[in-house]
Amino acid sequence: MDRVKTSVAVMAEQDRSRWDAFVEAHPQGTFFHLSAWRGLIEDVFRHKTWFLLAERAGDIAGVLPLAEVKSRLFGHALTSLPFCVYGGAIGDAEAVSELEAEAERIAMQLGVQHLEYRNVEPRHADWPRQDLYVTFRKSIDPDVEANMLAIPRKQRAMVRKGIKNNLTSHIDADVERFFALYADNVLRHGTPALPKRFFAALKDTFGERCEVLTVTGEDGKALSSVLSFYFRDEVLPYYAGDDLAARDFAANDFKYWELMRRACERGCKVFDYGRSKIGTGPYSFKKNWGFEPQPLSYEYRLYKRDGVPQNNPMNPKYRAFIALWRRLPIGVANAIGPYIVRNLG
Repeated sequence: MDRVKTSVAVMAEQDRSRWDAFVEAHPQGTFFHLSAWRGLIEDVFRHKTWFLLAERAGDIAGVLPLAEVKSRLFGHALTSLPFCVYGGAIGDAEAVSELEAEAERIAMQLGVQHLEYRNVEPRHADWPRQDLYVTFRKSIDPDVEANMLAIPRKQRAMVRKGIKNNLTSHIDADVERFFALYADNVLRHGTPALPKRFFAALKDTFGERCEVLTVTGEDGKALSSVLSFYFRDEVLPYYAGDDLAARDFAANDFKYWELMRRACERGCKVFDYGRSKIGTGPYSFKKNWGFEPQPLSYEYRLYKRDGVPQNNPMNPKYRAFIALWRRLPIGVANAIGPYIVRNLG
């Protein structure tokens, strides 16, 4: 009997529902493997994509989303997937092998400096890796109060402080309050903000799977906000922002508790606190919530580089830029920031 061949092609529009069904069913599938990211990356950031689909005997056997990011400042890469914390090929061993072979062919044809896979687990032991990032994931107990008691004592006290301050959480229909807090927050940290239209597009594209939760004080002022994704039985807080006064009211801790509480009542079973850089404030914050860091296997196939790229704020060569950026008026930063950050991914 002849062996059935695995073929690889770029996803066609009519393949999208099959692609997403495969991602939903596969144990290694993530929110960032969904087909809708192709349109977001192409339409908002103008990056060319290759969403590769491996097929065998008429059935999908694997998928690999890729996007090309080309910048004079930050280099030329083929990545799975920019603006996403997880990526890489998913499928059976043969499909993954065929998908990665096609990705290498595309990378060589484009002349990129490197090919990057944002894998959750190691796949290429001999490839250079980026050891800077970890993720934080924890089970959600079906009982709301059990989740409260699972928060370490000091951090739980901060949540209760927020409750005593009569903070209130709201589900916003748009991204207006979120973006104002987010943009101001990243400016204070000296990094450019993603464009508001990206967040609006996330809401429009993913519908109920993309939610904005905003915390307000007794006076109705927005203090803290988070944009989260829902995938299968998981909630993924992904982008966030806080007012300068948020710390005084414990609004940040209250925000994440309210998200966890609502997710629990919604039937979610996993709270994915997302990616953080080792040694940063967000890394410590998540650990203080009782989450244990899990290393991410960002693997690189280097073509025209001597080492793994370090396009992140912890790179010392960006210190002067960060200091300058912090001094920009918010309007100026929001106007020019998207042209810079689109090439960071």
